[in-house]
Amino acid sequence: MNRLLTFCAALALTAAGAVHAAAGPARARLDSFATGLHALTGQFTQTLTDANGSKGKTSAGTLSLEAPRQFRWETLTPYKQTIVADGSRVWLYDPDLEQVTVRVQSTEEAHSPLTVLTDLKQMDRDFKVTEQGEHDGLAWLRLTSTAKDPQFDYADLGFDANGLARMTFRDQLGAVTEIRFANWQRNPTIAPATFNFVPPKGADVIGDAPVIQTQPLKD
Repeated sequence: MNRLLTFCAALALTAAGAVHAAAGPARARLDSFATGLHALTGQFTQTLTDANGSKGKTSAGTLSLEAPRQFRWETLTPYKQTIVADGSRVWLYDPDLEQVTVRVQSTEEAHSPLTVLTDLKQMDRDFKVTEQGEHDGLAWLRLTSTAKDPQFDYADLGFDANGLARMTFRDQLGAVTEIRFANWQRNPTIAPATFNFVPPKGADVIGDAPVIQTQPLKD
């Protein structure tokens, strides 16, 4: 499993207790963007900077989210890769390797700084949320996991007048991933097949592959 899969699906957010952000411009923009949101599609570009400050290649692709915790993250350039969370499992498909990695998607692993956009109550329950002021033309919120063993140090969400524009998160090894979003569509009709994944014929399947169950997870 790579860093992107860790970010999208393996954030172990197990602690309880709501911590609400003080009223501020970033939280107001988040509330405006996320209120009534149950599905979302858009495009992304992503750049990883390692702990030594060395930048990797920028990747780009599309993403789809649907409440409560289904998502599809499709990297198209400079390589192809697909990550699908169907509600019971998380699939990672690497066409170049002809390999599929699959594992059970637990309730805790399904939570991430992106999927919380469709559940603000969950965000306030699982993260400490703080205003970070305005810079680079955006208003920023910082999400810090309240889990005992978080998978990342923090995630910063930057909002413009149209909603979430950027996300930056740092893992516990000091690497920083920056994601820029564009062309959001709020509450589009997303075909159910978007969140289903069938391993291509001939691909090696590694990991847990339980009986197919495409229903979303229940709290």
